[in-house]
Amino acid sequence: MTMKSFILLALSLTSVHTTTAAGSAAHRCFCQVTGTLDDCACDVETIDRFNNKEIFPKLQKLLSSDYFRFYKVNLNNPCPFWTDHSQCGLKYCAVKPCTPVKSGILTILYFLTLFVQVLSLNVSPCSDETRQALQEWKKHDDESDRFCMLDDVDSPESQYVDLLLNPERFTGYKGPEAWRIWNSIYEENCFKPYSVKRPLNPLASNSGLCVEKRAFFRLISGLHASINIHLSARYLLDENWFEMKWSHNVSEFQLRFDKELTEGEGPKRLRNLYFLYLIELRALAKILPYFERPAFHLYTGQPTEDNEKKKLLLELLHMAKLFPLHFDETALFAGNKKEAMKLKEDFKLTFKNISRIMDCVECFKCRLWGKLQTQGLGTALKILFSERQIEAMPNASNTNPSFQLSRQEIVSLFNAFGRISTSVRELDNFRSLLSNLKQ
Repeated sequence: MTMKSFILLALSLTSVHTTTAAGSAAHRCFCQVTGTLDDCACDVETIDRFNNKEIFPKLQKLLSSDYFRFYKVNLNNPCPFWTDHSQCGLKYCAVKPCTPVKSGILTILYFLTLFVQVLSLNVSPCSDETRQALQEWKKHDDESDRFCMLDDVDSPESQYVDLLLNPERFTGYKGPEAWRIWNSIYEENCFKPYSVKRPLNPLASNSGLCVEKRAFFRLISGLHASINIHLSARYLLDENWFEMKWSHNVSEFQLRFDKELTEGEGPKRLRNLYFLYLIELRALAKILPYFERPAFHLYTGQPTEDNEKKKLLLELLHMAKLFPLHFDETALFAGNKKEAMKLKEDFKLTFKNISRIMDCVECFKCRLWGKLQTQGLGTALKILFSERQIEAMPNASNTNPSFQLSRQEIVSLFNAFGRISTSVRELDNFRSLLSNLKQ
């Protein structure tokens, strides 16, 4: 009998002693995932209702559109931290690039992106030296706002990927190689109390941290939890010559989140997922004025569909703004100005480092979704903590707002939130599946 089988057998024997379905495996996974969230004025139940009934359906429709389904990424960046790694040889790790059929849309996206970038500079005829200086200033300003590293979309190594044709799911990538990534993130790039000699890891307590550093840890933990939910919800259960069956693997979910199997940490990880949801939802609410500008368009070369999708986008953002219990980002970096600025810079540099670690992921599909989700969260943090004012632009002639988002940032922002929204929705499915386990 394998260790995994033994654990599952022990789990089933333990559940015999419970009196109701809610008190069995489902209770152990979700026993602490209720009520008010730490450092927030919101509760889990409110998020569940809001996401599953209001946000999730609209968001899935938006993300299926051409503007949001194509993501330009460089999957060939070398790992900047170690060299003794090999590429994943598993067939489910491969990423399918876009086919030539879509090249017309992608060409339009590329040139219109360049056009918008040129407009954003708002440069009148001037010398080459002045133009170069303006470009350097803009690059410096953009970098100072960012919380993550972005791929060079003009690099020959960068290519468009159709996210709908490369869904995030279990690929078989696990073991020491996968844990090396998470160990590097938790133990080398997460804040930790000065009194703790051993670096933090996924099971360690983060007590003793200030609210900002505690928030950072919870964001990383929430992202980790969300990825684990995706892998458990789209697991390869059966494979033969005719078809592959991808569906919910309850046992895998339990191994990652069951209270007893995770030494009490599983429910805490799920609560951190809700914390991450609130952070990214707040960013969407705050960025609404940027997308309300008449000068902003979802360019794909299909005017009718582009207008419809912008309308859907604004509906989604207005809905996000109406959420009654938003996270209050003003509570962070609000102390002594000098100390707050230093803490914010540490926060930013540490998260940039984590985004660079994504280039060390050996599974290309895992690397794709890891890069997208860290960039999406980094964009959300840029929105929340940018010193530039995000204001509505009432007339189309104003094409130079002080706050800017690239197309890469926009696509990653909404797809990353789509992944978090999907995770919250999948928790309902796992609650039902666990409650229906035979006693």
